[in-house]
Amino acid sequence: MLNKISLIIIFLIFFTCDSSPKEGWNKYLHSEDIIMAQETISTDLLSDYITTLSSDEFEGRKPATAGGKKTIKYLIDTFKEMKLKPGNPNGTWTQEVKMLGIRSNLRSQFITDEERWVMDTGEDIIGNTYLKKSKVNLQKVDLVFCGYGVTAPEYDWDDYKDIDVKNKVVVVLVNDPPVKKGDKLDPDMFKGNAMTYYGRWSYKYEEAMKRGAAGAIVIHEDIPAGYPFSVLQSGHDTERLTIEKNKSLKFEGWIPVATAERLFTMGGLNFNEIKAKANNPNFKSFKMNVQFTSRISNKYRTVKSKNVVALYEGSDPELKNEYIIYTAHWDHLGINKKLSGDKIYNGAVDNASGTGMIMAAAKAFTALNEGTRRSILFLALTAEEEGLLGANYYNTNPLYPLNQTLAVINIDGMGNTFGRTKDLIIVGKDNSNLDQIVEMAAKQDKKYILPNPEPEKGYFYRSDHFEFAKMGVPSLYVNSGVDIRGKSKKYGLEKRNEYIKQHYHALSDEIKDDWTFDGLVEDNKILLRVGYAISQHSDWPAWNEGAEFKSQRDRMMLGEE
Repeated sequence: MLNKISLIIIFLIFFTCDSSPKEGWNKYLHSEDIIMAQETISTDLLSDYITTLSSDEFEGRKPATAGGKKTIKYLIDTFKEMKLKPGNPNGTWTQEVKMLGIRSNLRSQFITDEERWVMDTGEDIIGNTYLKKSKVNLQKVDLVFCGYGVTAPEYDWDDYKDIDVKNKVVVVLVNDPPVKKGDKLDPDMFKGNAMTYYGRWSYKYEEAMKRGAAGAIVIHEDIPAGYPFSVLQSGHDTERLTIEKNKSLKFEGWIPVATAERLFTMGGLNFNEIKAKANNPNFKSFKMNVQFTSRISNKYRTVKSKNVVALYEGSDPELKNEYIIYTAHWDHLGINKKLSGDKIYNGAVDNASGTGMIMAAAKAFTALNEGTRRSILFLALTAEEEGLLGANYYNTNPLYPLNQTLAVINIDGMGNTFGRTKDLIIVGKDNSNLDQIVEMAAKQDKKYILPNPEPEKGYFYRSDHFEFAKMGVPSLYVNSGVDIRGKSKKYGLEKRNEYIKQHYHALSDEIKDDWTFDGLVEDNKILLRVGYAISQHSDWPAWNEGAEFKSQRDRMMLGEE
């Protein structure tokens, strides 16, 4: 803690530099109380949290492992030390999340009258099922190519028109259809170069299941997907977790482009030619001249993990029953015992960084003198890496009413470990007026706001806040910028790309000797002030007109959901 003289100096500097009148959201962003409290967030504090969580001691923080249990205990103990309250209304610090753990062994083939291709699992194809069965087999099932696997009435697009896929396996392209207008993507079709939910692999599996398909295979391409095929390969032969469902496809798979090219050739087709034709609303999906056989043997068990939840209670007798939630997933990929040498996926950036930042934010809130009008919830979620499972479970079993939840501030993979930046990136920019609050907060640190420079990769749909957004709750997801002070923009972009290509979901995502935490501290303080302003202001954050989640929020607030 800073002594009184230091705090007075900070005060004088701050108000000397910025003496303009403060109104609305700005009034609370510049509150003396939060400006003082934010100084508890230091490089030493963040370094300690992130280094601890990403150490070998925590064994990669996989749910339902010794490392996962140790992570949960560490979070609870730390929140207790801060004098926060248990966040579950039942008086505990956790919300139990019951899941199904499945480990699959796959054997698969593509078959024609002339050829039988026995594929190499992990190289040629990756696949599994989430059915709770010891054996799930498909025998010479017809393959149907269904373009992008999209049914979007608002865009007059239906890849499933005039085709029966019941009990068949569909083959689909990743991402949205890249519809051109002139030499650029049409902004009126699938948000132009910004991925919509139609582009996510999870949607494609869901839509195939709705149509009665037995299975679905997504053709992976590194650039449209936003990550290399190696990311899928890294965990394909380990136990996967899911929320147990009544219905699921018999087969969910991925194939790289090389496999797709050979598959189409087996059927007398050219992959690139068909792919080009699929980028048209008039494209006719078709039965391929290839059949698919798969034999999956499963070992499964009931798995229990926990969301950790801590509460900073508001002071207003009425408004304390309204909530702002800070979320970060505490889990990562655990240990791969089949490897030699280093076996631990430490997950320093993903997501020890985000977990450490919500812990630091919690500590800062406890340093407030006057408190907040509304309550703040710190929600460390399990099983994000398995498909946002902890967030999904919370939203289907909310501890606090979602219609009393003003906003979610999600922190995931804040990768700025190379210094303070001039910019801050909002993933899913222009979805809600949370953007304006962030922009005001960023200006306090002389930062500018940018949209995600790679909207085609669909990052907004790939982290825990999305499960809240689907339910209608205004949700914020930011990334550290790349315009590093004292460096060229090229340097920051190179560092960002280096992480994605070399370290994302890799053994090498661990603390490095050249890391610095001052940029993360600055970003942490911005998000702290944003949450504080929302907790104090009379207005609620809201989705912008045209945002895909606005109607859900409207129905929720009218009591229709």
